Amino acid sequence: MKRWQKWTVAAVVVLAAVGGSRAAGWWGTSPADDKSTLNYGLAAEIQTLDISKSTDVNSNTILGNTESNLLRVNAKGNPVPDLAKSYSVSSDGLTYTVQLRSGLKWSDGSSLTAKDFVYTWQRIADPKTASQYSYLTSGVKNADDIVAGKKPVSDLGVKADGNTLTFTLEKPMAQFKYLLSFAQFAPQKESFVKEQGSKYGTSSKTQIYSGPYKLEDWNGTNNKFKMVKNPDYWDAKNVKTKTVNWQVIKNPETAIKMYKQGKLDRAAITNSAEMYAANKNNKDVKSSALAASTYLVYNEAKNPFLANEKIREALNLATNRKDLASQATGGARDAAKSLVSNNLVKAANGEDLSTYVAPGYTYDKEKAKQLFAEGIKEVNKGKMSVTLETDADSPIAKSTVDYLKQAYESTFGDQISITEKIVPFKQRLQDANNGNFDIMATNWTGDYQDGSTFYDMFKAPDTGMNFGQFKNQAYTDAVAKAEGQDANNPSARDADWKAAEAALMSDANINPLYSWKGDALQRSNVKGVVTNPAGLALDLTYAHRK
Repeated sequence: MKRWQKWTVAAVVVLAAVGGSRAAGWWGTSPADDKSTLNYGLAAEIQTLDISKSTDVNSNTILGNTESNLLRVNAKGNPVPDLAKSYSVSSDGLTYTVQLRSGLKWSDGSSLTAKDFVYTWQRIADPKTASQYSYLTSGVKNADDIVAGKKPVSDLGVKADGNTLTFTLEKPMAQFKYLLSFAQFAPQKESFVKEQGSKYGTSSKTQIYSGPYKLEDWNGTNNKFKMVKNPDYWDAKNVKTKTVNWQVIKNPETAIKMYKQGKLDRAAITNSAEMYAANKNNKDVKSSALAASTYLVYNEAKNPFLANEKIREALNLATNRKDLASQATGGARDAAKSLVSNNLVKAANGEDLSTYVAPGYTYDKEKAKQLFAEGIKEVNKGKMSVTLETDADSPIAKSTVDYLKQAYESTFGDQISITEKIVPFKQRLQDANNGNFDIMATNWTGDYQDGSTFYDMFKAPDTGMNFGQFKNQAYTDAVAKAEGQDANNPSARDADWKAAEAALMSDANINPLYSWKGDALQRSNVKGVVTNPAGLALDLTYAHRK
């Protein structure tokens, strides 16, 4: 999910450039006319094909097209059967019963069974796996105790009986049907995972595939690879494309150039202000919803200045989000109203959820100065010197920290000094996980179309996405209420999300900056592409060239 970061999360991410390029002549003479081949790209390297450990949007894009889950989200945003033949939900919302299709196979020809789903759920919940997505299992029977190491994985409420899977929940989960389409819950073959050991998912040859395509030619570090049609996929007869060529292309301007040369089939135009201005009126531009947000996270656990609420609030008040979106992105992003991005999902009253929950972030330079001076005095450690970190892979990322550095230093004068820390995407992920930062500009792309995909990130300090390690009881209580007593009441859940947003703003735990847009140049002769605002951003299962 994707973006500077998608644990995707969460998160994060989003394809900064959904399109790619090959060396001249790689495809032959007319790539845009080759009806058996499509050509796309990733904005950053694949990190892993380990289904339980993948968190970034680029890896998840590959996994989402090479692995299948019980359900797959269709063009209307609805989860429909994929490896499942059918499913039913009990009247109390606590039991999901799934019937698998018969004769399912892995890409190596071996049988794919219900037990492979039980294993993947157990593996992600197992604390030994150290999956950052283990929190998504919360709500399944015994999952919390298993994640905490208090119960064995065999106690998880996911059971197989022949071709039938039964999921037993401790509470209703409105988002659960989306989890059954999520890449991190795709099946895994236990014997294969154990045979590969530490090599599992580190190359295309150390993974097997349950989805419409197989990955080939990725050795774990190279930036050119391809997906080929998987003849063992249950619906292979309707997969029309034989090959999808991929290349990591970090310069989005190069992606656009290659698109215009006919050498790739899609390229985002929202990666820099100049790029957006130059291409927004192109007849090939297609707009799609993209449930992605950019925000600042403060390292409250390790930095005494950022542990001070007044300083954090001052930084939030000194952030002119509308001007930031205009100056740093040229309109390629929208100013954030809340943590939740635009167009994730509608609230029960029909209003976009991001608008409904907006807690009222404002720009107030004078109040910011006052609070900052008070906070500096309380900390009593002299001048505040901090790093502001982002990735080197996005022009907008760099222009954003340039803008914020100037804004904060001009507002707070000699009380603050900011050093920009621009690092490769992979290092920034490591820095986030290790708490090796002061202030970080990070992103989250929703994994499914429900508010919980954003709010679950910060349920507790030890949640994998709570990099600032903040504690906010009002927030935790609001999220627990939404996912507990109000789980079957859409209006009440929305009110709980609103309370959670208010709690985040009250304690200044994060600083929402942008909501992303999904505008991209898209080849008109490529049909059947499914773009999702959350989860798998680019689904090529039935994509084909006319």
